[in-house]
Amino acid sequence: MDTTSGTPAPVVAGIDVATAAVRVLCVDASGRVLAEGKEPLPQPVRNGDRSEQDAEAWWPAAARALRAALSRLAGGGREVVAVAASATSGTCVLVGPEGRPLSPALMYDDRRAARLNAYAQESGAARWSALGISVGPTAALGRLAWYARTDEVARPRGSRLLHTPDLLAERLTGGRTATDWSHSLKTGYDPLRGEWPAEVLDALGIPPSWLPDVQAPGTEVGTVCSAAAEETGLPEGASVRLGMTDGCTGQLATGAVRPGEFVGVLGTTYVLKGVTRELATDPSGAVYSHRHPDGWWLPGGASNTGGEALGWFDWSRFPELDAAAAARGPASFVSYPLRREGERFPFVSSAARGFTTGTPADDAERHRADQEGVAFLERLALERVAELGVAVEGPLHAAGGGSRSALWTRIRATVLGRELRVVDRAETAFGAALLAAAGTLYGNLSEAASAMVGPGRTVEPEPRERQALEESYGEFVGALRERGLL
Repeated sequence: MDTTSGTPAPVVAGIDVATAAVRVLCVDASGRVLAEGKEPLPQPVRNGDRSEQDAEAWWPAAARALRAALSRLAGGGREVVAVAASATSGTCVLVGPEGRPLSPALMYDDRRAARLNAYAQESGAARWSALGISVGPTAALGRLAWYARTDEVARPRGSRLLHTPDLLAERLTGGRTATDWSHSLKTGYDPLRGEWPAEVLDALGIPPSWLPDVQAPGTEVGTVCSAAAEETGLPEGASVRLGMTDGCTGQLATGAVRPGEFVGVLGTTYVLKGVTRELATDPSGAVYSHRHPDGWWLPGGASNTGGEALGWFDWSRFPELDAAAAARGPASFVSYPLRREGERFPFVSSAARGFTTGTPADDAERHRADQEGVAFLERLALERVAELGVAVEGPLHAAGGGSRSALWTRIRATVLGRELRVVDRAETAFGAALLAAAGTLYGNLSEAASAMVGPGRTVEPEPRERQALEESYGEFVGALRERGLL
């Protein structure tokens, strides 16, 4: 509370629309989380290549989550000056002229339009090459073409496409809004030329009128209308600002927002993301870039390997196995703990399969070898971006559930030969709050991150284990090469 004026100190709200729930964080100018709200969403209905969710559920859940969070603030929500939303990348829905969904939302993992996406790749090959991206089987661009061709969904005059945060922004402002160049990337938006791909839209039969205007994340697209204020508890007139995809806002939440700064997110899978001044393109397609809100670039890649590598045991055993693995020291063999078929980063191979070069003495050694294997993959990822001419400066920011393990984080630091910086609130909703603060509480995103992201804790390499892990890394790379994966 601002005791000099008697009015509440300003607060921003970040919204995260995940697959299973909507989460809201209310954050002050120093980065303190003052209140939270959470509301469940209906589970996606998955049937074969199809993955759908009731898009009509997004706004009521977001409104309830906002009201729950704002009710816990000292000013009852009056202090909120801006709000921004983030969601899963590629989830979209066709709406009528009044903004009401014409079908269930087509989710980020929906593959019904895989063939159309392959055609989109061919139709815009030169454009995608210049961008350093490829149109994958689950890209939203193909699903938009499916909407244009299907008889399952009505398409009245004035129909148009909305990504998840677009629908929320329209409910918040009471009118049509632009979308951001992060959520629209997988729908085909070209952030290098600043345009939708006309030649691809024409080839796929997509009406250009379906597509929204595109602006930079953090841009104000309106203010909270009276109806939304009544539903959510937000003050009428609060700024509504554009967000970014969940992966991007997760990166921003670590404070990795300036050129040279990178974050390794160790969740179910491993993701490396960073900031560069210039666009770096990868011919293999392993690394691709979103556009930074300030016009820089956000190169990164997502592996099929990560925290799920440890899914062979009951998670209640994690502390016990971590302690035993820490006492044991480096494993006597190498593990590439891929639990799926195929790899997408730091190399691309549909033939990739997990392997070990030896037999563990016990569960503790297996646990340790799997942790080391993910750390080896992280080092390969950093070496891959270095090959593209991208400099990774300073400590590597660390986020994701795997970063809560002191042992795993120390192994990663030792394998990489660099400090890791683990932050406290590396959450999607917090990253969205930073975008809401950029241009309201602070002049830009860098200023907001400097003021609002805490220092975290620094994890140093373990010198006593450096040599053993260096030798194991050499064996790991050699084994990948023997199998034709590198």
